[in-house]
Amino acid sequence: MDSNITGTDVLFILMGAIMVFAMHAGFAFLEVGTVRRKNQVNALVKILVDFAVSTVCYFFIGYSVAYGVDFLVSASVLSGAETAEGYSFAGNGYDLVKFFFLLTFAAAIPAIISGGIAERAKFWPQLAATAILTALAYPFFEGIIWGGAFGIQEMIENRFGVPFHDFAGSIVVHAVGGWIALGAVIFLGARMGRYRKDGRLIGIPPSNIPFLALGSWILCIGWFGFNVMSAQTIDGVSGLVAVNSLMAMIGGILSALVVGRNDPGFVHNGALAGLVAVCAGSDIMHPIGALATGTVAGGIFVYAFNWCQNKLRLDDVLGVWPLHGLCGLWGGIAAGIFGLQALGGLGGVSLPVQIGVSLVGCLYALIIGLVVYGLLKKTVGIRLDEQSEFEGADLSIHKIGAYPEEDLKL
Repeated sequence: MDSNITGTDVLFILMGAIMVFAMHAGFAFLEVGTVRRKNQVNALVKILVDFAVSTVCYFFIGYSVAYGVDFLVSASVLSGAETAEGYSFAGNGYDLVKFFFLLTFAAAIPAIISGGIAERAKFWPQLAATAILTALAYPFFEGIIWGGAFGIQEMIENRFGVPFHDFAGSIVVHAVGGWIALGAVIFLGARMGRYRKDGRLIGIPPSNIPFLALGSWILCIGWFGFNVMSAQTIDGVSGLVAVNSLMAMIGGILSALVVGRNDPGFVHNGALAGLVAVCAGSDIMHPIGALATGTVAGGIFVYAFNWCQNKLRLDDVLGVWPLHGLCGLWGGIAAGIFGLQALGGLGGVSLPVQIGVSLVGCLYALIIGLVVYGLLKKTVGIRLDEQSEFEGADLSIHKIGAYPEEDLKL
C-alpha cells in the first residue's frame, strides 16, 4: 500500500512538473509575439537555454541551498531502493521528481526576466546572470519561505501565531522574478528609438498577436499544474485551488478588457496577472475572493504598465515588473485579506505578516537585481552594441532570422 501511495505521488508531481515545464513554451511565445521580428529567434533560444543552465545550477547547487539536499549518491539511493548514511530519499524516486517540479519554478525566474530585457541584452552575460540567480539568489529566499531555512518562518509563527503564507509562489517566484527584472531593466536602459529626445514614448507594436495569444494560452493551461500540484502529494490536492485559479484568471481577463479598452495585449496578459496574484492564497481563499484578487490584478497590470512606460520611462518590453513584480506583491497581500475567515477564507493567515514579508521579499529581489546586473554591466557588459541592436538579436547573435527564406530574398 505504501508503495502504491508513493507511486501515485510520483505520478502526480511528475504531471505537475511537466505542466509547468510546458509553461516555458508559453513564456517563449509570449515574448516571440511581443518583440519585433528581428528578435524572435533570440526569444526562443534564450528561454530554452536558460532552462538548461537553470537545471544544471539548481541540481548541483540551488536545491541544496534551498532544502539542504544534494544528489551526489548512487542512483539506488536516489530512487529509495537503498539507504546511505546522511541520505534519506523516498521510494519510487519521489524526491527526484519533486526536484524536477521545483526546478521548473526556479527556471521561471530567468524566463520572467527575459521578457523585460528583450531586444537589447547580450546573450552570454544573461546566461551568467541565470546561473547566479538559480544557484544562489533564488534558492536562498525559497529556502527561507518553503524550506524553513534559518528558522525565520518559525520565528514569525512564534511571534504572530501563523507563518508567512505563499502556497504557490506569488512572492517566492513571481514577485522575486519581477523585482529582479526591474534591476536589469534599469541598468540596460531603453531600446534604441523607444523615446524621443523630449521623453515622449514612441510606440513599438507587437510583431505577432496570434503568437502572443498562444503564449498566454499555454501559460494559463500550465498554471493549473503550477498551482494545484503545489500540494506535492495526491492526498493534499484540492479542487479549491483549481477553482480559485480559474476565478482569478477570469477576473484578470475581464478587468484588463475594460481598463485596457479592448487591447488584445492587455487582455491576454490580464489573465496572467490574475493567475500571478492568486498563487499565494489559492488554497485558502473563497472563489469570490479569488475573483476579486484577479480583478484587482488585471487593473494593476494595465495601469502599472502604462505608468512604467510613459511616466517612469522604463522600457520593460513585456511588462514583467508590473505583471510579476507588482501583481505578485498584490497576491502576497491579497492572501492576507481574502484568506481570512471573516471574508470567507479558510484562515491561518495574518495580514501584517503577509504585508511585511511580501515587501521584504520584493526589496530583497530588487537589491539582487541591481547587484547582479550592476556587476555584470561593469565587468562584461550586458547590452548589445548599437549596430547589433539595430540588426536585431537574431542575426547578430544567432546568425539566422525567424524567416530564413525571406532573408535570402533580400
